[in-house]
Amino acid sequence: MTTQRMHLVQTSASADDVESTPTVIIGGGQAGLAIGYHLQRAGEQFVILDANARIGDTWRNRWDSLRLFSFPRYSSLPGWPMQLASFPTHNEMADYLEAYAQHFDLPVRSGVRVERLSRSDVPDRLSRSDVPDQLSPGNGGFRVETSHGELRANRVVVATGGYQTPVVPDFADEIAPGIQLHSCAYRNPSQLDGTVLVVGAGNSGAEIALESIRSGHPTWLSGRHPGQVPFRIETRMARLLVPIVMFIFRRVLTLDTPLGRKVRGSALKHGTPLVRTKLSDLQAAGVRQAGRIAGVRNGLPVTVDGVELQPQTVVWCTGYRSDYSWIDLPVTDAEGTRSPRVNHSGPGSGRSVPDARHGDTAQRPADAGDLGAGRSLGRRS
Repeated sequence: MTTQRMHLVQTSASADDVESTPTVIIGGGQAGLAIGYHLQRAGEQFVILDANARIGDTWRNRWDSLRLFSFPRYSSLPGWPMQLASFPTHNEMADYLEAYAQHFDLPVRSGVRVERLSRSDVPDRLSRSDVPDQLSPGNGGFRVETSHGELRANRVVVATGGYQTPVVPDFADEIAPGIQLHSCAYRNPSQLDGTVLVVGAGNSGAEIALESIRSGHPTWLSGRHPGQVPFRIETRMARLLVPIVMFIFRRVLTLDTPLGRKVRGSALKHGTPLVRTKLSDLQAAGVRQAGRIAGVRNGLPVTVDGVELQPQTVVWCTGYRSDYSWIDLPVTDAEGTRSPRVNHSGPGSGRSVPDARHGDTAQRPADAGDLGAGRSLGRRS
């Protein structure tokens, strides 16, 4: 893969020919780009590393009909608002992020995956002339090993977010042969066959279930109803209420407040309320509600109340698991997830850019919530 460099930063090579730069930002999504914007305004030297081939590819790889829930003003990054009148599509969001990086000439290196982050004592052995002023000797530093070589930095910002490793329950392999896919692999109804079971009744699950039945597939939606926003986001009332809601989320329900931490815990367990698709929409379209999927019997998924379902397609809207196993530093817990004492730049943090899609907490295992221990489908993006 060709490494894209939108801008050449001032970097230096150490005595052992390893590139050194004061600050490395890992992740070129909303949070990483916004941090880059502020560092640039402060005159800092930095580089942004992103594993995707293009900035915005995380959004481009979502399902075809996805649209954000946030008005453009709330989906925009600092210094350069979106020029849209309505809710952005996933492709519009992706193109905006790419254009944002280009507009500010941010030093993004696309197609660069960080494989390991660890401490480095190398800066202690370098003379001041070997490194930029900000990377002064005696301060220690970090070693960033990537798919395109190694960097050393005095500061590292992890802005990879929480949508890294899709998760399905362990019993998924016991379901009789048919189509199974995670929501991260869903694009449109052409992938579906026969009766469809959507597992996970949060926003993603509700939208995919509605699209499924409207395309002619009998559809079950399994999971606990997470509640819903009590107004339609496309209405005039929403334009009056959304600023109030956004103020509460940005200033009150943050990780810096006891109430914010309590609400986050609830969202982690049960998912966030439905925003665009309402329960009445699902009922009117004929989507059938099913209890939480508790296991498999005779090759068929079984609900918590013992009902066997017979789908030809299962769509797992069961979320993601954070993967920080590549960070070789004491900043994660025993399961490899972020320690609460570490400030992390990503959706869900009171110190970060909110997720422009749902305002979801990035760390939550998504909409199925109480499926229990699941298995990961792949490595982080």
